[in-house]
Amino acid sequence: MPASKRTSASRYECATSTGWQQVSAPSCTPTLDGLTSYEDAVARLAEAAIPLSDFETVALTAAVGRVLAAPVVSTLDVPGWDYSAMDGYAVRAGDCTEAGCLLPVSQRVPAGTAPQPLQLATAARIFTGAPMPAGADAVVIQEVCEAVDDGVRIGAAVAVGANVRRRGEDILAGAAVVDAGLRLLPQHVGLAASVGVAELSVVRRPRVALFASGDELVMPGQPLTPGKIYNSNLFTATALLQALGCDVVDLGIVEDTLEATKAAISRGAAEADLVLASGGVSVGEEDHVK
Repeated sequence: MPASKRTSASRYECATSTGWQQVSAPSCTPTLDGLTSYEDAVARLAEAAIPLSDFETVALTAAVGRVLAAPVVSTLDVPGWDYSAMDGYAVRAGDCTEAGCLLPVSQRVPAGTAPQPLQLATAARIFTGAPMPAGADAVVIQEVCEAVDDGVRIGAAVAVGANVRRRGEDILAGAAVVDAGLRLLPQHVGLAASVGVAELSVVRRPRVALFASGDELVMPGQPLTPGKIYNSNLFTATALLQALGCDVVDLGIVEDTLEATKAAISRGAAEADLVLASGGVSVGEEDHVK
C-alpha cells in the first residue's frame, strides 16, 4: 500500500514507484494514469494465447463442461415421422366434418409401433408419440370422443393437421445442432443424443500450473506460527480452474527467492499450457515473479 509522510502543516508526501511526491492532502490513493486498463490487459492476454489443437473423444455422459471440437450434424429428421401429439383417435379430417360422426376403430397404435395404413372411413386409437397411420391427417383428443361398441363418436368437427407433429419439425437431416467451440451444457448433450450421436469430439482440457509464492504461507491444517498466514489463494484458484474444466498442476508454495521462483516457472512451462502465479508481483525486494 502507498505510504505518506507529513512535511509541513498543510503538505504531505506520498511514496510512488518513481519516488516521493508532494500532495496537499493525506490521501495517497494511486491514479490510473499510465496504467493498462482491465479491458486492454484481457485483450493482450487473449491475443497472446495459443488455442489448444489437441482433441479427444468422450462419451455423452462425460461431455458436460467440455468444449466441442467439431459440430454435431444430424443424419436424420427429428421427429422421424409424423406423430400424434395427444392421446385420442387418428382420422381423416374429411370423414369428420361435423360433430357427432361415428367411426369404427380399425386399429390401435401405441408409441413404438408401426401402424397399418388407415382404412377408409375409420379411426385408429392412437397415443402420444405414436406414428400417424398413412392416410390419417388429424388426431382428435380423447376428451371430446366417446367410445361406443367397436367404434368412436367424434364430438367435434376436425381440422386437417390437428394435434399432429410433422416429420423434421424439430431438426432436419443435415442441420448442425451444436456448433463447434461451445462449452457443452446439458441441453447440448441432449440434442446430440436426440440425433443418435453417442460420442463427441472435444478439446483437450487445458493444463494450468499453479503456485503461490511467499515465505509467510503455510497450508491449512498446519500450525499457524507468528508471521504466518494460511495459503487460501491456492485453493480458491484451484477451485475456479476446476470449475472451468482445467486440469491443475499444483506446484505448491514457492519460497521468496529468485532461484526458487525461476525453477517453479520453468517447471510449470514444461508441464502445462498456462502458468498462474499468486504473489511475488509487487516492487519489493522479496518479489521475484515479475
